[in-house]
Amino acid sequence: MSVRVRRIYEPPEPGDGLRVLVDRLWPRGLAKEAAQIDEWPKALTPSTELRRWYHAGEASYEEFRHRYEAELADPEAAELLDGLRTSARKGPVTLLTASRSPEQSHAAVLAALLTG
Repeated sequence: MSVRVRRIYEPPEPGDGLRVLVDRLWPRGLAKEAAQIDEWPKALTPSTELRRWYHAGEASYEEFRHRYEAELADPEAAELLDGLRTSARKGPVTLLTASRSPEQSHAAVLAALLTG
């Protein structure tokens, strides 16, 4: 199973496979054509409240991860997560985020859940 996390601002690569934007908001300054995304499942993204709480800088990544995983238990999110897991079994999946630190973001949490 191949799942990787990349910044949406990096140019697409042939090995990306299914390109999935996992941010709730469209990335600033990026044309939709340039992004070349295949899916944008907004129900898989952290809630606005959780995102704001984490970006306020008062939370640890571990606490964010724990709260985000709890949000992913929602039936709609869980169904989308299962769908991505199925896609990852068939071929590469690239989770795209505008986060400056993808390794400390919700995209990394999703990647771990998909491959774990």
